[in-house]
Amino acid sequence: MHKPLLTALLLIVSAPAFAAEEPSGCDKFKWPIDHARAALTAPDRTRLASGSEQAALPSTAITLALVAPADAKLPTPPERAPKEGTFAGFTSFKTAPKAGLYTISLSAGAWIDVVQDGHVLKPKAFSGATDCDGIRKTVKFELAASPFVLQVSGARANALSVVIQPADE
Repeated sequence: MHKPLLTALLLIVSAPAFAAEEPSGCDKFKWPIDHARAALTAPDRTRLASGSEQAALPSTAITLALVAPADAKLPTPPERAPKEGTFAGFTSFKTAPKAGLYTISLSAGAWIDVVQDGHVLKPKAFSGATDCDGIRKTVKFELAASPFVLQVSGARANALSVVIQPADE
């Protein structure tokens, strides 16, 4: 009788050790996030409706309004199917300033798809951490100097802030 109770207690006590928790704290990102975090928390963020088109990358972060996935009318199905009760949206850019590696950072957790020339781009690198005010996730993509679409899905709120910056910032 003591063995099953002891086993159950050990499992309960050690359960958090088995959980794959994400890193916590601003110092846990894989690369510096100071510029992205400052942009994501700045008061001058441009507000965009889902489906809007931009001539070029904005010089500031944007706050993208999101809607239910069925209403988002994403141009390309997301690589990861959104969960029930989440939000999605997109904005398109006529061109990137120049071809190169760009970092796309989000204020909250969500899935990012970048679609360029009819193809979903594969991320070159990813970093994320919880408990860092203003930034939750940052992903690097290699962009060509041509139009692209940024799609966000799986967000828990109906808006989030996004900043797109050259990777060296």
